[in-house]
Amino acid sequence: MKHILTTMVAAMTIVSCANNSGTNPFLTEWDTPYGIPPFEQIGIDDYMPAINAGIEQQNAAIATITSNAEEPTFDNTIAPLELSSGILDKVSGVLYNISETDRTDELDSIVELAIPVMTEHSDNISFNQALFQRIAKLYEGDRSSLTREQQMVLKKYYEQFQRSGSGLPQDKQDQLRKINTEMASKQQKIGNNILAESNAFKAKFGISVSEFPNAMTSTEDRNKRKEMYTMYTMRGHNGNENDNRQLILDVVRLRIEKAKILGYKNPAQYYLEDKMAHDPETVDAFLGGIMKSAVKRAKEEVRDMQQLMDKEIAEGKLPTGSRIEPWDWWYYAEKVRKQQFDLDESQVKPYFKLENVVKGVFLAANKLYGINMEELKDVPAYNTDVVTTYKVTDADGSLLAIFTTDYLPRSSKRGGAWMNNVREQYVDAKGQMVRPIIVNVANLEEYLTIDEVQTVFHEFGHALHGILSQCNYRSVSGTSVSRDFVEMFSQINENWALQPDLLAEYARNDKGEVIPAKLVEKINNSMKFNQGFMTTELCAASILDMKWHELESVEGLDIDAFEKQVCRDMGLIPEIGPRYRSTYFNHIFNGGYSAGYYGYLWAEVLDKDAFSIFEKSGNVWNKELSTLFRKTFLEKGGSEEPMILFEQFAGRKPDNTAFLKGRGLL
Repeated sequence: MKHILTTMVAAMTIVSCANNSGTNPFLTEWDTPYGIPPFEQIGIDDYMPAINAGIEQQNAAIATITSNAEEPTFDNTIAPLELSSGILDKVSGVLYNISETDRTDELDSIVELAIPVMTEHSDNISFNQALFQRIAKLYEGDRSSLTREQQMVLKKYYEQFQRSGSGLPQDKQDQLRKINTEMASKQQKIGNNILAESNAFKAKFGISVSEFPNAMTSTEDRNKRKEMYTMYTMRGHNGNENDNRQLILDVVRLRIEKAKILGYKNPAQYYLEDKMAHDPETVDAFLGGIMKSAVKRAKEEVRDMQQLMDKEIAEGKLPTGSRIEPWDWWYYAEKVRKQQFDLDESQVKPYFKLENVVKGVFLAANKLYGINMEELKDVPAYNTDVVTTYKVTDADGSLLAIFTTDYLPRSSKRGGAWMNNVREQYVDAKGQMVRPIIVNVANLEEYLTIDEVQTVFHEFGHALHGILSQCNYRSVSGTSVSRDFVEMFSQINENWALQPDLLAEYARNDKGEVIPAKLVEKINNSMKFNQGFMTTELCAASILDMKWHELESVEGLDIDAFEKQVCRDMGLIPEIGPRYRSTYFNHIFNGGYSAGYYGYLWAEVLDKDAFSIFEKSGNVWNKELSTLFRKTFLEKGGSEEPMILFEQFAGRKPDNTAFLKGRGLL
């Protein structure tokens, strides 16, 4: 606790101090190692002036583009547009990363000021008719002379302008401006409320919300489990200043209004149009098929747990008639796992020290892609107590990226785990390659569970997508791909986490002893365990997300009644709830996964299928395949259509067999 408090104070000092140098760091070239932001020089008063200067810079660049009397070409329209946001990219790369990890009241106030300003600026660009006409003329003309990447960049811009309402009359654009500004502010408030409620949970129980599942497996007191479960699932739903119910209704109403103005029946149609799945019907059918199989498996898991509960009833430990409730699942599932596989987390965690797992992640990347990680000392960091920075180089020694990790929990950090960019990969105006600065953030303790080990590998899979990017244009580099494709690369990296030969190299206890082969065997034998529950709660949340965004009105809607009806309709059993209830579903109400949470399952079909190709080769470390995977996917970003890339790698369309087997549903 002392370490965490020290960290918080240091972070607050970084973001709250005034910059007394008289020079705004965002408006100068950064004379720092590898162009890392000079965090210690940035004061709270630097952000808004830099944002305003960045807006002026981009407006001037766009004015130059639109005033060009020459016919539009990629080089005089799209290329300069790509490079027009230099200052804004620097500010957002710092501001939005720190606001998620080391928030303060002062920083919140800056974000609240920035959101409407940035939203208005974004709308001004989207509704710039002269700019849109140049883009449209290019897109509707002969594109054969463009590279494939340039064609994809142009397509992305054209569709973004179309989908933002550029072709609508002025009154409709004015409506959209108002909606976008109001929606952005409310979404930010939802996220802040969730953080406040999560901190209240930690204050009461002494654990972060990220530790909740682990705590539930070991808490014997059933009343306490119920109390923890209730507070966890009631976040944003307590009638206090952090209540999200009305905010959610407001956001959904605004999304519905926006979708209808743009010509769509509901928000789901709008959000899915440019995704791999393309439409709500496809997603609903996809999720419905999985849900049916998952619930069937979950019912079998309930029976196994109920047998253990019945034994405790017979022993007088529980009242007659006790049944498995949602707050019992983790606890009794762990008992079943011990019984069926002679395995529990207390045996495993000593071998998964966080620093060793990180070494394992890096070792796997080296074995697959030949990249090397070198820790950098004495370089700028937004929080010097907890952030570790690495130089990432290719096999030939060339720089690939700067990579930073921030794994420890603190009250200023939002829950969960994520990857982000401080700087994107692209080629600048001088033709020089700019390598990315990538961040992995999580909320982990010193020793990890099996799930947490996979989380570290998962987020580094996203990082690899950014690190290995070899694109020319920022808008398609790295993870700039559709939501139902991006998770393929994080999830496939999990498949190497528990490979026995890799575990033998990184999984060691404090005595330096390697994890025993028998324990590794137990771990891998148990990997399909409890998948009925895990798939059901994930699929249930995905369906809840879809149902919110398939609404055409929220008039008179009660959130509790709506959730209950959705759960009944999907066939959810009473022992399981959706992974996220609406009031703390940050992914869809403040995190960019609106009508997109299904993407985790959709991408898992792709990742399990792709990994099966490695397995069928007889060597999961197959260098030829990993090189092909790198060049086909990781270097390409969004410079080609996802399905084309998959078929180039696999030589066929995706097959869901490996996915179903991996989740024990086949």
